[in-house]
Amino acid sequence: MEDYPLEYYEFFVSFNEGDYYTCHDLLEEMWMTDKGNLFLKGLLQMSVSIYHYEYGNVKGARLMMQAAQEYLQSYRPKHWGINLEHVYGFIEECLTIFPENIDRLPFEMIETLPKLPQLVLYLED
Repeated sequence: MEDYPLEYYEFFVSFNEGDYYTCHDLLEEMWMTDKGNLFLKGLLQMSVSIYHYEYGNVKGARLMMQAAQEYLQSYRPKHWGINLEHVYGFIEECLTIFPENIDRLPFEMIETLPKLPQLVLYLED
């Protein structure tokens, strides 16, 4: 099995627990040391997208998920132990679920948004 930065392993735990804010922090820390790594940036944007959506920022979620889709494209089908075909299916499904006619919802109306599918991330190495 390949060795990855500790933050990468912690990212999997945080992502699968639904702590997308922590995911952002972990990935950003790694990305700041290697800003050319669009794989990390793609995972970061995907995590931020879900976080935005959960707080009613639908437009921000849509834009971040589109960016994640673009950044991760060249790393398909598998990179750093992640099956990106699985991730891509999730991204594409989210993009169809995000309401197109809503930019932002007040916090008290967030539960009216369609639910996103669940993505469980794991290393395949």
